[in-house]
Amino acid sequence: MKPYYIYILASKRNGTLYIGMTNDLIRRTLEHKNDLIPGFSKDHQTHRLVYFEIFNDPENVIIREKRLKRWKRLWKIKLIEQINPEWNDLFDEINSAGFLRSQE
Repeated sequence: MKPYYIYILASKRNGTLYIGMTNDLIRRTLEHKNDLIPGFSKDHQTHRLVYFEIFNDPENVIIREKRLKRWKRLWKIKLIEQINPEWNDLFDEINSAGFLRSQE
């Protein structure tokens, strides 16, 4: 079964946040980083992958995305900082380590 991902991108630490979902986190993050997707993410330069979760089915990832989008900003920041207190860009780490490929 192919995994699905919920992810949060940021423009900078405590900057603008973007929440999305995908079945290919590396491809989707690269699209955001290279401004290939018109809209909010491109307009606000949310290029830094600061958080993600892995799901086994599309229904649960859709439910989680909708919930996170309704959360207060402070709750989102606390969620990010629980696993990524420095707001590091997680993209290089997951891409070079083959992390996501090992989850499939």
